[in-house]
Amino acid sequence: MRALVYHGPGQISWDPVPDPAIEEPTDAIVRVDAATVCGSDLRILRGDLPEVKPGTVLGHEAVGEVLEVGRDVHHVRSGDQVIMSAVSACGRCRECRDTKLGQCSRGGGWILGNLINGTQAELVRIPFADHSTHRRPWKVPLKEAVLLAELLPTAYEVGVRNGHVSPGDTVVVVGAGPVGLASVVIARLYSPRRIIVVDLSAERLEAATGVGADAAEVPGKMIAELSEGPGADVIIEASGEPDGFVLATRAVRTGGHIASIGVHGKPVMLHLESLWHKNLTISTGQVDTSSTRWLLELVRYGDLPISGLVTHTLPLDRMEDAYQAFAGGTTTGALKVVLHRE
Repeated sequence: MRALVYHGPGQISWDPVPDPAIEEPTDAIVRVDAATVCGSDLRILRGDLPEVKPGTVLGHEAVGEVLEVGRDVHHVRSGDQVIMSAVSACGRCRECRDTKLGQCSRGGGWILGNLINGTQAELVRIPFADHSTHRRPWKVPLKEAVLLAELLPTAYEVGVRNGHVSPGDTVVVVGAGPVGLASVVIARLYSPRRIIVVDLSAERLEAATGVGADAAEVPGKMIAELSEGPGADVIIEASGEPDGFVLATRAVRTGGHIASIGVHGKPVMLHLESLWHKNLTISTGQVDTSSTRWLLELVRYGDLPISGLVTHTLPLDRMEDAYQAFAGGTTTGALKVVLHRE
């Protein structure tokens, strides 16, 4: 088979590699029918995640058909179409029983495309297949189903839920990349008073209004007014940049919530000397994907309008082009780039 192989910072290529095989009785082998590129993949490529070793197949978001299962896999079988969760979960450890799947202590968590070979390939081995896959309803298109592997659960669990978005809130989303825009779509379910999106890219600000933001602007007058006035009830920091986090701390109201989604590849200053008296709640988190089944039902019945989050589709063998398009999204307007098997 062929796969996208990481060779070190700045170096990837679509190479022939050995087919994956069942290694544990809880494994499944899945043919990849659709995959996508994530912001954390770009962080790996930039060298921000040194635990990823050269020779690793990248990727952790995909949908495909089960080809083979181990003897201890009982909930999926050959021929099933499945969404492959970005988080692998044993289902038995204390963390998994507490639905903290991202913290699985028996060899799970975010391992695909990180500690083991991932999904940007023609075939992939999925550990703990019973707890790390979800059957795809035929009504849900591939390009929408692949967003349930990580993007939508991250926006909901780490952003909207951790931020305690509630009816009547003013919500500010810092960063109009795919996860920031997915946060806008999901936050709408909770009837906030208004949602403001902040980004430096004019193309992405336009996309923000397209998915339901009430206002979208570069950091400026509106954020200054929030900083000097009542402040936002909830800030969802989705940029992963130090300046984005600092902006969040300035715009949030006393007693408000900052939910940090962004993957930070460098140190971020926390100015406690100016924050200690504001009674803030600041949350971070590794996505658990425990919400995937609920989100899947919302997508299935049309309650989450997410089709606009996918801006590019390419054949699977154009993975390197997908990285280039996604990395240039702030100027081209590219959001999720979905690759499909021909």
